[in-house]
Amino acid sequence: MVVRSALAESVSIADQERFDFVFQALSDPTRRDIVRRVLHEAQSVSDLARRYPMSFAAVQKHVAVLERASLVTKRTAGRERMVSGRIGAVRDVAQLFDLFETTWRGRLDRFGDVLDEVKPKSDEKPPRTTTKQGVKR
Repeated sequence: MVVRSALAESVSIADQERFDFVFQALSDPTRRDIVRRVLHEAQSVSDLARRYPMSFAAVQKHVAVLERASLVTKRTAGRERMVSGRIGAVRDVAQLFDLFETTWRGRLDRFGDVLDEVKPKSDEKPPRTTTKQGVKR
């Protein structure tokens, strides 16, 4: 893949694998909401579980996926497990998106150049084409 090779120049294999975990983690709307909430303020898993129409165990699993992707951390505070967002990890994702944007903008610019090269000049008539019904235009 061309995108992979462009990314390989600036992102190590280990980072690429970590970003795979991040994208998988952020693919779920509940997990995106959890990240949004805990970036502002640490919350207990119990508090998070009350916000969603699912079991406590399901929320724990969502938090575990986010933790594996290094988007959140958990710590014990008394009897509670507190979840905090990792702003550095979110910044890393933003930088990756910037890299994707740069790559694709470059490709789109080159695509525009190719279209300009094949575009007929204003004094040239476009080639005649035949429609499916055999009628020439």
